[in-house]
Amino acid sequence: MKGVILAGGLGTRLRPLTNITNKHLLPLYDKPMIFYPIQTLVSAGISEVMIVTGGNSAGDFLRLLGDGSQFGLRILNYAYQVREGGIAEAIGLTRAFVGGDRFVVILGDNVLEGSIRKHVEAFERQSGGARILLKEVPNPRDYGVAELDGSRVVSIQEKPAVPRSNYAVIGVYMYDEFAFDFISRLEPSDRGELEVTDLNNAYLERGLLQADILEGWWSDAGSSIDGYLEANMKVAGMVRRASSERRVE
Repeated sequence: MKGVILAGGLGTRLRPLTNITNKHLLPLYDKPMIFYPIQTLVSAGISEVMIVTGGNSAGDFLRLLGDGSQFGLRILNYAYQVREGGIAEAIGLTRAFVGGDRFVVILGDNVLEGSIRKHVEAFERQSGGARILLKEVPNPRDYGVAELDGSRVVSIQEKPAVPRSNYAVIGVYMYDEFAFDFISRLEPSDRGELEVTDLNNAYLERGLLQADILEGWWSDAGSSIDGYLEANMKVAGMVRRASSERRVE
């Protein structure tokens, strides 16, 4: 199992903070934001990771992260997305790195309270296809939204005006090697990008998509200045609790 972190984009919703750097290099409490998705993948047992970035700060990732050994990674590779072509296009850039393996994709500004190991292990047992993580949110119109029939996903809509549920598709996706064939057949959306929702729907239409409900909190730190502040506060609380528990022990 390999890991992919998407850390491109212009970060326009976090301006002026992102006028001088990539949003994934901004601090979240006591660490750069990019540290958290790396730690999420490592805690899930993944030791080979590729980071896809772009813009003028790409070299800063290499200077900060190096070869990834400080995180316990065996391999850390980098890819450069030249234009704002969408999440699915960015995933497509990792084809040579992934090879014939399954892989986990995480958006670099998504921060999770707990481990995703059990979801990754469930995907490893899955016969094939894709697996996504969902979280109930109060503002589903801001996200891709999954419609459920019991525990089964029956549709996914991107930022619907009238959501069919309150379950947002968070920025953690698991795919088999056929993801790249699906991406190669996607058409750009109205905003000129290859959408990850279309990729997920390609799996859904073939009955190859499964989903889990995420336990613990999830924060989209790049959604807005308020979202960034909220993520900082949640991470601060998490780190302080962990520190207190260590002192008690």
